[in-house]
Amino acid sequence: MDLVLNDVTVARGGLPVLEGISFRLSEGQAIVLRGPNGAGKTTLLRTVAGLQPPMAGSVEGAEDRVAYAAHADGIKQVLTVSENLRLWAAVFGVASIEAALVAFNLVELADRPAGSLSAGQKRRLGLARLMVTGRPIWVLDEPTVSLDVASVALFADAVRGHLAGGGMALMATHIDLGLEAQVFDVTGYKAKLPAVDDFDGGFL
Repeated sequence: MDLVLNDVTVARGGLPVLEGISFRLSEGQAIVLRGPNGAGKTTLLRTVAGLQPPMAGSVEGAEDRVAYAAHADGIKQVLTVSENLRLWAAVFGVASIEAALVAFNLVELADRPAGSLSAGQKRRLGLARLMVTGRPIWVLDEPTVSLDVASVALFADAVRGHLAGGGMALMATHIDLGLEAQVFDVTGYKAKLPAVDDFDGGFL
């Protein structure tokens, strides 16, 4: 099933930031969102992930199929690397964490408490969680933050493998990951603010 956005408007703080967003993401495909900071990329990704409703339009095909990775790594500091992954695997009903450990070069860190990891290692662990969700749509907000060049390559390989298996990826990133991906620039979809003489609109 494709992920389809139909004439979507997304809002931040009650005010529309992007409007008229329409695209289709199919199996094996990736879309990279581009646009300046503050343009609304994060708001759009949160809407696709189901963390907030669209102000208008519809998001189809996302229900219970999205794994979302944002700026926070979402890891339990007191648990080890492997315990973190096993926790998420249990939540999503996935049997093994080995592929995720290998893909993100975490095998030697498996027994380390997550709280003792470097920022880059924590980021790799946070991204490895994607692989134990079993969900086909990866929604990623600046996934390469804190990653060195080698780790960016690991991440790109993981995404490539996900796509090769029929998965999908929607991501906001300024880094060229070397993936075959459609670029969707949100700049041209900036929402119009309420008119100055719109008394009610001024208090939205």
